[in-house]
Amino acid sequence: MKKILMSIITATLLVFSFSGVSSAASTYQVKSGDSLWKIAKKYKITVSQLKSWNNLKSNTIRPKQVLKVKKTTAKKASSTKKAVHKTIKVKATAYTANCKGCSGITATGLNLKKNPTVKAIAVDPKVIPLGTKVHVEGYGQAVAADKGGAIKGNKIDVFIASKQKALNWGVKTVKVTVYK
Repeated sequence: MKKILMSIITATLLVFSFSGVSSAASTYQVKSGDSLWKIAKKYKITVSQLKSWNNLKSNTIRPKQVLKVKKTTAKKASSTKKAVHKTIKVKATAYTANCKGCSGITATGLNLKKNPTVKAIAVDPKVIPLGTKVHVEGYGQAVAADKGGAIKGNKIDVFIASKQKALNWGVKTVKVTVYK
């Protein structure tokens, strides 16, 4: 009997140790000021998972509401894959460093005049932190390298070296995937 029990325990431990993912079911009581995004970030899960597990039809939550959460820890992804932090829709305009009075130096110190082929965007650092790698629909992989006075909330400015191409970009609503 001891041998059978030890075999079952050993097999169970091996299965969980090699699966790469472990989870522990738990609950979370919503506090004033919480959002689904903050809770999801805290537990390293997605807002979609939270909504699904709790049968939520909207993003509205209330203080003292109890939500089902599952802490998930996964083995690190390989360095060639990027972990998606969030995807947001933004209003995107374009800017250039080749204008009168433009220094071409971003808030992170990137010299756009010396690096005209770089893919950089200006962001609201409260929405997308400076230095973050992103993918902008219709623009490609880029880095959040700058900020601007008119860039507030879900707005970005994509860097385009050519003034005419920047003007041709116009104003677009695009999806931005933000990586961890």
